[in-house]
Amino acid sequence: MKRLLLLALSATLSLFAADTVDIYFIDVEGGSSTLIVTQAGESVLMDAGFAGFDNRDADRIEHVVRKEAGLAKIDYFLTSHFHGDHVGGLAELAKRIPIGKFVDHGDSVEKGTENGKKVWDSYVATAGAKRWTVEPGDTLPLQGVDLTIVAAHSRFLPKPLPGGERNPLCQSFEVQDEDKTENGKSLGYHLRAGNFEFVNLGDLSWNFQYQMACPINLLGKVDAVLASHHGVRNDVLPQQLWSTQPAVVVMNNGPTKGGGPEAIENVLETPGLEDFWQLHRAVNNDAAHNAQDRLTANMGPVDGCPGHWIRLRLDGDGAYTVLNSRNGFTKRYRVR
Repeated sequence: MKRLLLLALSATLSLFAADTVDIYFIDVEGGSSTLIVTQAGESVLMDAGFAGFDNRDADRIEHVVRKEAGLAKIDYFLTSHFHGDHVGGLAELAKRIPIGKFVDHGDSVEKGTENGKKVWDSYVATAGAKRWTVEPGDTLPLQGVDLTIVAAHSRFLPKPLPGGERNPLCQSFEVQDEDKTENGKSLGYHLRAGNFEFVNLGDLSWNFQYQMACPINLLGKVDAVLASHHGVRNDVLPQQLWSTQPAVVVMNNGPTKGGGPEAIENVLETPGLEDFWQLHRAVNNDAAHNAQDRLTANMGPVDGCPGHWIRLRLDGDGAYTVLNSRNGFTKRYRVR
C-alpha cells in the first residue's frame, strides 16, 4: 500500500511539473534578468544584471536558479544587448552555474568605445565556442513551448506571428532621434506555451518598437509583457504595447532608474490591462505613477534592498498566477 501511495504521489508530481511553466523576474536594481523554466525542466535566462556590488546580481540570480527554480544548470543564456546592466553579471554567474549556449544578436556596435569594449570582451571570453548568434524567426529547440526570436540587431520578423494584423494606432506615431546604441540592437523573443503568450523585447527603443508594431503588429495579442527598457523615459511605445493588449505588464526598473512617469502612464492606459506589476517602487514618482503596493516587489532604495522577485506560473488549466515574493500576494489570470 505504501509503495502504491508513493507511486501515485510521484505520478501526481510529474503531471504537475509537466503542466507548469515559470517565468521569474529577478531584481537587479535597474538592470534586467528574466528566467524561464519550461514544463520539461529546460531553462532560458535572458540577461544577468550588473557586475560589481560584491557580486550582488550574480548572487540573486544564482539563488533564484538553484533555490527557487531548483535548477543545476542554465540551458540557454540570452544576451538582449551588450550593456553593463544586462550582461555585466554574466562572467561571475557562469563561474557558478553551467550554461549550455550563449545566444546574442551579433557583435556589439559599441565595442569601439572604452566601456563597450570591456563589456564585449568579457562576453566573448565567457561564451567562447558556445556562442550562438540568432536572427528574427529563429527558434530555440525547447520541448513543449515555442520560443521565437522576434528582434535582433535592428532586424525583425519577416512576417507576423499568428494573430498579427494591421495596426490602427500607427498614424499617431511621433518619431524620436535615431538610436545608434546597443539598445536599438536588442534581442527580443516571443514565448508560446499552449495558448499562453509572453513577450520580452529587452531594451528595444522607441523607433525600433515602431517597426515591430507598424503598419502590421508582428506579435498579435499576448497575455503578458515585460515592459521595454525598464520603462526609461517614454520608451514604452503605445503603438506597440497597446496593440498587443496584455492582461499583465511587469516592469523591471530600479528605485531611481526606469519607471518613468510617461512610460507608466502608457502602461496603465493599455487596452485590456488587468494589472501592472513592478520590481521596484520608483521612489521619485507619486502613487499614481507606481504599481499598487501589493504588486510591487521592492519598496525602498537600493541600500539594504533584499532583492525580492516576481514569478509568473502557468499551470495546466488555462490560467496563470503571478506571485510577489516580498509579501506572498498572488493573483490568478485566465489565458486569453
